[in-house]
Amino acid sequence: MNQVVISTAYITLGQMLKEAGIIDTGGMAKWYLSEFIVYVNGEEENRRGKKLVPEDTVTLADGTKYQIVGK
Repeated sequence: MNQVVISTAYITLGQMLKEAGIIDTGGMAKWYLSEFIVYVNGEEENRRGKKLVPEDTVTLADGTKYQIVGK
């Protein structure tokens, strides 16, 4: 499982996708989420502003998993 380390209380789903290198710019988040299924903690999520906190898990359509980890 890949990890995304954050130094703040939360990170948005759009920011996480950019930080993980899945998208190139924050503006691509809306498009990505409309084209691909993304799960947050096992539930389908399409809001780029969804707040992710440490211990949350993001799963992409291809099965790649990312865990949010606090610093």
